[in-house]
Amino acid sequence: MNPLPFHLALPVDDLEKAAAFYGDLLECEQGRRADRWIDYNFWGHQLVVHKVAPELLPPVAHNPVDDEEVPASHFGAVLAWTDFDALVARLRRAEVDFVIEPTTRFAGRRGEQRTFFVSDPAGNHLEFKCFRNPEMPFATDGLDYP
Repeated sequence: MNPLPFHLALPVDDLEKAAAFYGDLLECEQGRRADRWIDYNFWGHQLVVHKVAPELLPPVAHNPVDDEEVPASHFGAVLAWTDFDALVARLRRAEVDFVIEPTTRFAGRRGEQRTFFVSDPAGNHLEFKCFRNPEMPFATDGLDYP
């Protein structure tokens, strides 16, 4: 099955900071732009950032996963192993603060993955990950995950 791209819209309080983050830092190709929004090619998916007043940005709840406090509201991309390493290196060169440092989760299990979290200037959380077995992103190994 070849899924069609998803569409995600996010609130941001500063379009120029969003453009610097998504366009310059993450190197997402910019599509259309208007006074209050910009859309991007986010690893083959359509991401739109919409300008809102700062007091309208949503709060973020967290959930414990593998002994870390993961932002419950987040999105991101699943990358190839080498692309993951290249993005980590680019973010480190740019001195980006990681919300959750690059780590390996579920080591030795069928769902083994490398992951990290960053946030955009508006506080939207992004997770980037890669799987040891990329053909099995939804695989379970019969074990409960913590």
